[in-house]
Amino acid sequence: MATAAACHFSLMPRRSAQWWSHTSLLPSPSPKSFRHLESRRSKQLGLQWKAMANVPPIQKINLVDEDDDEACELVNGTELLIGEHEDSIRASLFKAVKNNNGAGLLLLSDIFGFEDPSTRDFAYRIACNGYNVLVPDLFHGNPWKDGQPTDEFEHWLARQQPERVANDIELSAKWFIDEFDAAGVSKKLGLVGFCFGGGCLIETLAKDQNSYFATGVCFYGTRINTSFAQNINVPVLFICGDNDPLSPTGVMLEMEKNMKGSSTVIYSGRHHGFAHRPESEEEDRDAEDSFSVMRNWLHECLLLNLDTADELSSVE
Repeated sequence: MATAAACHFSLMPRRSAQWWSHTSLLPSPSPKSFRHLESRRSKQLGLQWKAMANVPPIQKINLVDEDDDEACELVNGTELLIGEHEDSIRASLFKAVKNNNGAGLLLLSDIFGFEDPSTRDFAYRIACNGYNVLVPDLFHGNPWKDGQPTDEFEHWLARQQPERVANDIELSAKWFIDEFDAAGVSKKLGLVGFCFGGGCLIETLAKDQNSYFATGVCFYGTRINTSFAQNINVPVLFICGDNDPLSPTGVMLEMEKNMKGSSTVIYSGRHHGFAHRPESEEEDRDAEDSFSVMRNWLHECLLLNLDTADELSSVE
């Protein structure tokens, strides 16, 4: 069995979630409603990012939410072109300006891609909590589009070559590490993935030879190869619903069992995508809850580990 970095994370059962590997949830402010966030701001963000689509790479824009009275006063959004020539990929970078905690997160999107409003809202919200969030374009401008015939899906998916996607993720991680290390920000990243991105997260951590990542959060990952568990050396939090055939709870529990320091949170009655695409008030409540669980996990497994590493470095 692979060894894993210690991550002392504790959970308290709430609402309709079922909990494994648990013991008291860190106190934290209740996040804004996801559906409220979407109805109030997604159209505004969509227009802002659409305006960025035709500007040169490395163009910045401020995403301001005047009604958000929690941690976030200003998030700086930047559209990037990472790499050179045919190997380059587009990405969006969200940076907390006034409450930046110095930690980086690579966010791997679902099949709808890095420009999807739900994904960008989620990235924005993580940045509001102090993080620097990079969202790469894993599909090179050709994500799955809502309304496409379902019989075309496997053909579309076959064009997303695993080797190319893995190279794009590594390129993004290396860029992130190099840029933020040069700025004296962080030498370790966290990795978050939804759906397709959640499956990519598992493979990325299993093949992380450069030890870029300190932890991962996998939201209802799909097509997960359970054999990768033995090669993952960092703690992973699995979040899923028990009514999701695309991400079976048995797979998540098997992965957790074979990955020291990991944990699984299962929400009763929840379907695929509930955490970043809630479609009812009940799903919205669990989306808020899962966001808090993720935030506390990252605090314990990424931020505190970074602080410990900085202390050891200063002693040396």
